[in-house]
Amino acid sequence: MFIANNLETKYIICVKRRDRYAERVGSGSPVYLSAVLEYLAAELLELAGNGARDNKKNRIISRHIQLAVRNDEELSKLLGSVTIANGGVLPNIHQTPLLKKTSGKGEIGSASQEF
Repeated sequence: MFIANNLETKYIICVKRRDRYAERVGSGSPVYLSAVLEYLAAELLELAGNGARDNKKNRIISRHIQLAVRNDEELSKLLGSVTIANGGVLPNIHQTPLLKKTSGKGEIGSASQEF
């Protein structure tokens, strides 16, 4: 894991210098950025894995990632404008059609519903 993290840090240094995000790149910024990326990946995979286990599946698919992102408040804020391919939508039933009607036979003025 140390070798992979070290290579990732070197890669981030090269990308930041090559794409000119700043004139100078500090020695601590790639380490910090790689730690943040590792944390985000671990958090997303943990939530998606829990969703896959809830659906009795062994593999994480894009639907599980979509549900994990949209159900978590912080990830939803971070990835709010991201479209996940084959992710689907969140299951949501609007409450208005589910309102129960009053069962009065002779009531003339009871056409309106109470909210």
